[in-house]
Amino acid sequence: MARDYYEVLGVARTADKEEIKRAYRRQARKYHPDVNKEPEAEERFKEVSRAYEVLSDPETRSRYDRFGEAGVSASAGPAYGDMGDMGFADILETFFGGFAGAAASGGRRRSGPVRGDDLRLDLDLTFRESIFGGAKQVRLTHLESCEVCEGTGAKPGTQMRTCPTCGGVGQVKRATRTPFGSFTQVSTCPTCGGSGQAFEAMCEACSGQGAVQVTRTLDITVPPGVESGTRLRVSGKGDTGRRGGPPGDLYVYLTVGDDPAFRREGIHLFSQAKISYLQAILGCHLMVPTVEDPYELDVPAGTQPGTQFRLEGKGVPRLGNPTSRGDLFVTVQVEIPTRLSHEERELLSKLVKVRGEQVHKGIIQEFLGKILG
Repeated sequence: MARDYYEVLGVARTADKEEIKRAYRRQARKYHPDVNKEPEAEERFKEVSRAYEVLSDPETRSRYDRFGEAGVSASAGPAYGDMGDMGFADILETFFGGFAGAAASGGRRRSGPVRGDDLRLDLDLTFRESIFGGAKQVRLTHLESCEVCEGTGAKPGTQMRTCPTCGGVGQVKRATRTPFGSFTQVSTCPTCGGSGQAFEAMCEACSGQGAVQVTRTLDITVPPGVESGTRLRVSGKGDTGRRGGPPGDLYVYLTVGDDPAFRREGIHLFSQAKISYLQAILGCHLMVPTVEDPYELDVPAGTQPGTQFRLEGKGVPRLGNPTSRGDLFVTVQVEIPTRLSHEERELLSKLVKVRGEQVHKGIIQEFLGKILG
């Protein structure tokens, strides 16, 4: 049974086009047969390429999401995958570890520092955490520079030598099948990355990659006023760069949970409060909840059902300017009793006579319905 293509690329089913493209590049660099000599590498590379071929095209991806492999079996492409909208430089970059070859860059070697990949982290917040912000601890797995070889990929104590793949020129020629047909291309050497030099023995700690996967506990500072969909950038917490390049960034995408007492619209909050029909008629002081301490609300006499009260500054802090806050709008609901005691009936009957209202005998609720709207 074929593996799920999202699982093959290591992305969520909600991943966008750029996420899928970045995931494919990482996997293709890892399993390309010219780089990885493991027996299963070529099959794994074909599987990764097929997954990208399907998920990179919106129409094909839609069919796959609905019907699985059966919905896209007729669109199978060549063994190395249809690169979709990836340009020629992108293809070389994918195949050869992030370098555009001589055919795409006029023969120049690109052996300088390379910035690390950016990473994404999804973080769930409670309703009140989104309003007041604060520090959140997360577990993050990313690539860090190998401490044993200091990021060189070479076994400590070994010497550099002329690259056996390219003979020291930093470039190789090979025939490649792409969406544009088969042709011979000149590209950056995948072994030495264009430097013309290779190490005698690879570092055992990182298998010559110069970087290792490390899981760290990271403190994320959430500012007040965030909401679902807010993206936070944590500089320098992505994958480590290569050849002395800077690390990538970590992007934290926030999802905020609901609250049973409040509804949010932008920086404003909305809630409801219940009062009795007598409190509505005579007025009262009512303690209503806010996202902080309870607030004493002055309900004037004759308040109608559905009346909305505005509590200024009791809403959500404005993102980026926490001293500015929205408001809390409290809507009053008047509760009409369905059962009355004998004493209550007597008192309400007297009130009916005083007001001269005509009601059915024994049905005081109809009277209450009239006076409360």
